[in-house]
Amino acid sequence: MFDVNYQFTCVDRFLKYVKYDTQSNEDSATFPSDPKQLELSKELVNELQQIGLADAYVDENGYVIATLESNTDKDVEVIGFIAHVDTSPAVSGKDVNPVIHKNYQGGKITLPKDPTKIIDPEKNPPLKDMIGFDIITTDGTTLLGADDKAGIAEIMDAVNYLVSNPELKHGTIKICFTPDEEVGRGTEKFDVQKFGAKYAYTIDGSTRGEVETETFSADAVNIKIKGINVHPGYAKGKMVNSQKVAARLLESLPKEKLSPETTDGREGYVHCVSINGNEELTTMKFIIRDFIDDKLKEYEAFLKELAENAVAQFPGAVLEFTVTEQYRNMKNVLNQHTQVEEYAVEALNRLKIKPIQSAIRGGTDGSRLSFMGLPTPNLFAGGHNFHANTEFISVQDMKEAVKMIVTLAQVWEEKS
Repeated sequence: MFDVNYQFTCVDRFLKYVKYDTQSNEDSATFPSDPKQLELSKELVNELQQIGLADAYVDENGYVIATLESNTDKDVEVIGFIAHVDTSPAVSGKDVNPVIHKNYQGGKITLPKDPTKIIDPEKNPPLKDMIGFDIITTDGTTLLGADDKAGIAEIMDAVNYLVSNPELKHGTIKICFTPDEEVGRGTEKFDVQKFGAKYAYTIDGSTRGEVETETFSADAVNIKIKGINVHPGYAKGKMVNSQKVAARLLESLPKEKLSPETTDGREGYVHCVSINGNEELTTMKFIIRDFIDDKLKEYEAFLKELAENAVAQFPGAVLEFTVTEQYRNMKNVLNQHTQVEEYAVEALNRLKIKPIQSAIRGGTDGSRLSFMGLPTPNLFAGGHNFHANTEFISVQDMKEAVKMIVTLAQVWEEKS
């Protein structure tokens, strides 16, 4: 049983962590992509050491790593808990001003510094299950950073609880806080062998009860269209404007299917995320997503055919089409280690939280880690509307996430 008198620290920690601007930079070649992420990482090391994890440190690549030693005589598999320090490049995470709406009684939440930013329960159904909860939002001018500073705060609080209650038996637990998850590089320099866990969990999900063991498979496509540029005053019959070729390609994409705005459930998509160019050269970046690996090849062939058709309509234009593998559906690995999911479900059932076993229309660090030899499903952290000014999380869900982590550690010990 979780101590009903325990004074949770997760909310205070979270409110402190969101004040750190840790936005990652997708155009940077450095690692971490922005060194400001390290400021929070250093603070986390200090806090872990204060809790009692003396070996906590930031490694040369910006990963925070720490160990909570086993306190049982049983031979328990080493498990890890992982969250990421960076926030999305999509919306500013600088000068975050969190607002706590206590005892939420339903209806729309209007954010104080920007009344055009409204969290409507009709568009955000999880709010309907939060009557009486304390809801944390921003003032409307930034994102909140619950993705994934909530996960960090919850892991920290869970570790604090386990250290404070040594009668609760658990095996060795490894902690890692990663940089650059939001730009797809969170596992780029992750050393699975050095980390030393057999299995792990990312605390980076949304709704209370989520146990996510399936993700999209994902590739990136980089399309370069080379045109011919001459002085516009003398361009007749000579210029080939690469931007017009790109526009022709974009216009040829399906309007009613195969895009994020027209798909849901288990449907995949082809999505243009950026276009940058001039007459001479235009670069288009696409992401391709589906739960079935073979579908990626089908979508990529379809996109390449559209690109070739567009270029063919502008004699002199040249196409470069490059595909880069990003990650694969972690279900392919986790199916071979069913106990990782089963134990998470057991922990939720003990807390009387209904498990929500769902597939992620996206990816997590766990997608790559699973294929790197560290099977890693994703568990709820409680946040909603990630990457938006309307991001929110409840105090109550954060506390339940702490309980889940603690209980999960106990389940692993008991099942060993």
